[in-house]
Amino acid sequence: MSTYQSAPDASMAAIAIRDFEFWYSEFHALTEVNMNIAKDSITAFIGPSGCGKSTFLRCVNRMNDLIEGTHVEGRMELDGSDIYAEGVDPVDLRRRVGMIFQQPNPFPKSIYENVAFGPRLQGVTKKSDLDDIVEESLKRANLWKEVSSQLGKDGLALSGGQQQRLCIARVLAVQPDVLLMDEPCSAIDPTSVQKVEDLMAELAPQMTIVIVTHNMQQAARISDYTAFFLQEVAGEPATLIEYGQTDSIFTSPMDQRTEDYITGRFG
Repeated sequence: MSTYQSAPDASMAAIAIRDFEFWYSEFHALTEVNMNIAKDSITAFIGPSGCGKSTFLRCVNRMNDLIEGTHVEGRMELDGSDIYAEGVDPVDLRRRVGMIFQQPNPFPKSIYENVAFGPRLQGVTKKSDLDDIVEESLKRANLWKEVSSQLGKDGLALSGGQQQRLCIARVLAVQPDVLLMDEPCSAIDPTSVQKVEDLMAELAPQMTIVIVTHNMQQAARISDYTAFFLQEVAGEPATLIEYGQTDSIFTSPMDQRTEDYITGRFG
């Protein structure tokens, strides 16, 4: 049974999840997930390794479809439409629901071409339009000032933190509604972490952001809502234990398992 305190209601939801279940072939990985992810805010997923956080995150843009044998039950709605309904195009869904991974993964192309890649696929061909999109996306990713004079430089030649912000710019260029971030700061230096966190705060008023993090301080610092996932018994499915406003989760959790995790008693 999940505990909800000051959690978003349906009227606030960008993503609504009802009785959601997920399997890797015969392995039942997630069970009974019910939550409303608030629009234009930051929601953090926390919990020990192996508790289904990243798996669930990848369900939101159907990245798990790429793994043979996976299947789901229940509903997951984006702006009221079930993303697993028959006829939904996963490629179009992934444009609307962008994803940033733990390790930066720029294409082996120039900075400019990394950002222009998505708009080109969408049919933008006019150079002045692409120039505007590249500049605006890099500005939104807090990277423009650092790279504006070297847009022809190979994206792989940037520092790790810059590469991560380049990947964010690449996602922003196709104007997603939702940004998923799977431990985006775990492989970059502290200065870059601050820049990525500042970027998230700037984006959140206009974009729904969901971040998986193992850093309790980061979750408490940047998120509006926090969801705690847990697999209590090895081999059994993980589930959502507690979900609500971040301040409430970290100062007065209602479930003892949540308090034990955030105070470091396990995990």
